[in-house]
Amino acid sequence: SILYYLGILQKIVYVFAWMLKKLGISGPESVSTAANIFLGQTEAPLMIRPFLDKMTKSEMLCIMIGGMANTAGSVLSAYIGFLGGDDINQQKYFALHMLSQSIMSAPAAIVVSKMLYPQTEPVMKELKVPKEKIGDNFLDAISLGTTDGLKLAVNVGAMLIVFTALMYLCNYILGSAGYWFHLNDSISAATHGRYTSLSLQMILGYIFSPVAWLIGVNSSEMIQVGQLLGEKTILNEFVAYFSFGEMKRAGTIADPKSILITTYALCGFANFASIGIQVGGISQLAPNQRRNLTELGLKALLGGTIACLMCGCIAGALS
Repeated sequence: SILYYLGILQKIVYVFAWMLKKLGISGPESVSTAANIFLGQTEAPLMIRPFLDKMTKSEMLCIMIGGMANTAGSVLSAYIGFLGGDDINQQKYFALHMLSQSIMSAPAAIVVSKMLYPQTEPVMKELKVPKEKIGDNFLDAISLGTTDGLKLAVNVGAMLIVFTALMYLCNYILGSAGYWFHLNDSISAATHGRYTSLSLQMILGYIFSPVAWLIGVNSSEMIQVGQLLGEKTILNEFVAYFSFGEMKRAGTIADPKSILITTYALCGFANFASIGIQVGGISQLAPNQRRNLTELGLKALLGGTIACLMCGCIAGALS
């Protein structure tokens, strides 16, 4: 909030937007995608509010994928805490890579969006970042930032409680079904005790394990990473990072390369709930785009997921 009030954040966004515009996209697309490096998926479009009404479907998809392929800077500290724990060196390690992912995901989102929905209309060349400020003065900006931080902390805690409870409920139902159909013993034997009963984590792990293997995860850990990719897509990235932190501490995922790839692949808002968040948030800014937003929702989820996986691939290849 202080950086935004002082106008520093807008200047940083402008620099990134200028670089992204070299990829041949419109000015509003580059500004929104650059803003997603620092802001959330509904806050970044605020910076291009005057242009939203007239944007094409290809441009809207780019904005949506840019939001799904990245996370807000305000939530990175939570992810770093899940993975780094109390170890300051581990915190620095994961902070460095999550910041790197935030930058890498911007061009990745643009590439994927234009592959899924190429731009055929003339490109808007204007590159403009709004100059409005948060708060009336320096202290007001601090107080507003503090309030937003508190709301975020409460929101994160509530989401973890609710989604963890839902997972336990699903696992209870699936485990009971496995017991009645005599599947649990077979599952425990087949997975060598990794899963003791039929569960949501087991199902997601096996469904997404080929994806984990394709992005370079060690074959001995691809089911666990597949589970995390599934949790991120079906539930959200908070639950996935929380589970990832527990697996890392327990040694379930121990290969450094697998840990690095997973850190990048999970760092994005690409999940089913984000479709509703984007449709609701962006349509308030541009009501005439609501139909396009709903039509492009699943494609944006796919594009955001692919962009995150691409970042994971690059990180793994360079490690």
